[in-house]
Amino acid sequence: MIQKNRRSMVIAACAVLTLAGCGQETKVTRVDAGVVTDLSGRWNDTDSRMVAEAMVKEALQYPWLNNFSQSKQRQPVVVVGTVLNNSHEHISVQTFVTDLERELTNSQKVTFVAGKGERDEIRTERKEQAMYAREDTQKAPGKETGADYIMKGSIATILDEADGTKAMFYQIDLQMIDLESNAKVWYGQKKIKKVVEKKRTVF
Repeated sequence: MIQKNRRSMVIAACAVLTLAGCGQETKVTRVDAGVVTDLSGRWNDTDSRMVAEAMVKEALQYPWLNNFSQSKQRQPVVVVGTVLNNSHEHISVQTFVTDLERELTNSQKVTFVAGKGERDEIRTERKEQAMYAREDTQKAPGKETGADYIMKGSIATILDEADGTKAMFYQIDLQMIDLESNAKVWYGQKKIKKVVEKKRTVF
């Protein structure tokens, strides 16, 4: 009788564990890439895209662009340099740089050229062409378009937290610098503040 009761208890415990395991399901929902999904309050793809769009638009509205175009009778050539992550988070800075590059290129107001990492790869390709490609298809070195301006900047954060509520403050600074004179022709700043509250569940 005792053994039978023990066996029943073991079966019941196994059933409970099985049901508990079955209750933990993973649900994946596909959403449009443009939909805002701010789950943690940290820097995300929406922040990257919106900041890039706003700051490039602002930069291209300042007088340096028209001043250059009128004096040189051509579009300025721009390259994106280093964007430093001075925040407390692990931020994919390259994603933000790519967003900046996309906005600059698609604006059709500047001529955008490849950054340092891309240039190294392209130069390697030209060297290999000189060795292996037909002479009439080779691309000669020394014909790159030099940039007139470089855009660079930083992302910084301030975190304030108390009683389960966090205030996340982001400050993004970007500058457009004349590569010949080192003059800063534009300085832009964007601030984002998020408040994250964790609700306590009372049983």
